Amino acid sequence: MAARGTRASGTRRGAPAARRQPAPQRRPATLIDALGRAVRDVEVDVQRGRIGPSVRATFQAVALLVRQERDRVRAADVPEGQRSAQMKRIDTIATALARTAARDGTLLVLLADDAPLVEGARSLMRELQQAGGVEPVEAPVPAVTAPQQARPERQVVPRSVISRQLANPFLEPDYSSAPAPTRRPRQLTSWELLGPLLRAFETPAAGAVSCMPLPAPGSLAQPDGRELMPHQGALVAAAAEGHRTFLLADEPGLGKTAQALLAAQAAGAYPLLVVVPNVVKTSWAREAALWTPQHRATVVHGDGETVDGFSDIVVVNYEVLDRHVGWLGSMGFRGMVVDEAHFIKNKTSKRSQNVLELSQRIRSRTVRPLLMALTGTPLINDVEDFLAIWEFLGWIGEEDPEPELLDRLEDTGLTPADPGFLAAARQAVIEMGVVRRRKVDVAADIPARRIADLPVELDGALGRSVRDAERALARRLVKRYRSALAARGEEDREGVDLELVRRVATAERQDTSEASGAENVFTMMRRIGQAKAALAADYAAQLARSAGKVVFFAKHVDVMDTAERVFAQQGLRSVSVRGDQTTRQRTAEVDAFVNDPGVAVAVCSLTAAGVGLNLQVASDVVLAELSWTDAEQTQAIDRVHRIGQDRPVTAWRIIAAQTLDARIAELIDSKAGLAARALDGSDEELSSSVDVQLEALMALLVDALEDGA
Repeated sequence: MAARGTRASGTRRGAPAARRQPAPQRRPATLIDALGRAVRDVEVDVQRGRIGPSVRATFQAVALLVRQERDRVRAADVPEGQRSAQMKRIDTIATALARTAARDGTLLVLLADDAPLVEGARSLMRELQQAGGVEPVEAPVPAVTAPQQARPERQVVPRSVISRQLANPFLEPDYSSAPAPTRRPRQLTSWELLGPLLRAFETPAAGAVSCMPLPAPGSLAQPDGRELMPHQGALVAAAAEGHRTFLLADEPGLGKTAQALLAAQAAGAYPLLVVVPNVVKTSWAREAALWTPQHRATVVHGDGETVDGFSDIVVVNYEVLDRHVGWLGSMGFRGMVVDEAHFIKNKTSKRSQNVLELSQRIRSRTVRPLLMALTGTPLINDVEDFLAIWEFLGWIGEEDPEPELLDRLEDTGLTPADPGFLAAARQAVIEMGVVRRRKVDVAADIPARRIADLPVELDGALGRSVRDAERALARRLVKRYRSALAARGEEDREGVDLELVRRVATAERQDTSEASGAENVFTMMRRIGQAKAALAADYAAQLARSAGKVVFFAKHVDVMDTAERVFAQQGLRSVSVRGDQTTRQRTAEVDAFVNDPGVAVAVCSLTAAGVGLNLQVASDVVLAELSWTDAEQTQAIDRVHRIGQDRPVTAWRIIAAQTLDARIAELIDSKAGLAARALDGSDEELSSSVDVQLEALMALLVDALEDGA
């Protein structure tokens, strides 16, 4: 039988040999030839549905060698025509790879720059190089970091993680639970939907539900005798039944850490990545040892030299996430928990971008991973704070809902033009996994809490300096205001132009930021804190003698220093929890306060100790300085008011009477209903979302103008 190539040339079978063309000399095999044959074999296997480990290994080997060969040809010193011909053949193979990958998602992920080297790919690369007449060169393992141009920061890979990768180089993506693809007509594809979704939470109907339907809890008893509360068991049961994304927004103190750890166990979501604030990462490791002791946890410190790469749970803090994103993204996590998820509300921040990148990479490798955003205060300033959390959970993309949420919105049969769309859209989001329970609803055994304001008069030199500084700030605002009126030719205007007041206050805040040397709203509040420090500490000392242990919160270091001196002078032992401490120091201080009867007061930083700590051994909290948000204030109080507390909790706010302090306290209280309105369906009226600093400056200016300044 004649060869196919002979028959294709038009030669008739049996023709005289003299009339046949001489057989062309076979040119030496090249690497491109070998890659072309290999990619054709892969195409055939994929078309026939034979996609096993060997096909994936061949596919990746070809992809890596094509990349190398393209770089070699580009750099080679050869005639341009020859280079163009070779590049054309390389592009043909690359196109075949892309076309084949489009048929199967497990192949598509192998084209990524940071895809791990699958088992057998390295040896196949050597065989292809030999078949192509190329001396085999040991190819580097694909980098586990993101492309250098996208992440110039220093990246590290702990040695134990490398050991894990070498022990299991074939880390196959998990698509075992992938739902069958469905195509359905969509009537909402032409609508802008994120705006209506936010409005649905901004203006909910009174009494609207704030929690997805949850199943009845299973057994609440744990192997070591610990017992969950029913509301905790209900969430764990939902994870056991297959729900995989949760915005766990229970009020602080309702045991979100235990719920997340046991949900991961119920879902088999290991290895599990947990991203937390620095002050609580050791606490998370402790809680993991208590609730899921059979799953080893490791904590990432610094460059990760002490990381156990074979642990089931990896705990890392936001502050060092930058240098670990690369290897974390290739670890094959099947679950991710973000604690204090309101930390990622600003999508332009690096920590938010890191969290969102990791979430996307986990979702690209595992169908329906367990993703949990934990925060007792999901909204700080505005309903737009939801966006980054929803994106982390995979509910929305940059501009539109993702398919699952879009399907739920389609199921309503409504569009944003229909009257009932907002209520239906809100319910659709809730059912994606919003879980919000209040203490009053689910933890009747936790005593009530109250916030009591204690006005104090500022005397002495510090008090006078506060009043002088406040008057100077008011005069500067009035001068700006009157200059603006004069520029408009309205020097004789009667009444206060509130819009101009807002513009003046905005300009003042921009010109005199917290870091500037000029007297401003930030330095004013620091002066007030310094003036109140000794008075607040004295009151805390009285409480400690009469009622037991006290937690003292302040915002500035010098206020904490003053308080500690007062306690020492009065013979009271205190501990300190600050932002500049190591994790070991902070843990030792907290343990001393909790376990040592002789320690009367814990002096805590609002920012460093306001999250994650369990200080329920006390029932009195003294807030020596005000926060800028109700959420931060609430987080601080709930270090004491939480599960296990058996006494009523009182938070004593020390307010400097007749100063900017009192005005800011009112502004903070006016914003306290934001989460209640958005999540709990409260019909409480809210102030605007403009920040407290701006409103404080506006109030100061209006008061000065009305007083005739």
